[in-house]
Amino acid sequence: MSKLSILSELWLFLKVRKKWWLLPIIIFLVLLGGLIVLTQGSALAPFIYAIF
Repeated sequence: MSKLSILSELWLFLKVRKKWWLLPIIIFLVLLGGLIVLTQGSALAPFIYAIF
C-alpha cells in the first residue's frame, strides 16, 4: 500500500464520517513528528526536548 493511498483513505474517512475535528490533531502530530526528526542530530535538540 502506498503512502498516497493511505492519505486518500484518511481524507475519504474524514469526509464521509464528518470527523473534521480530527484534522487539527493529525496536522499537529505530523508537524511535531517532523520537528523531532529534523532536529534529532542538531544543536537545537536539547532545547526542543526541554520544552516537552
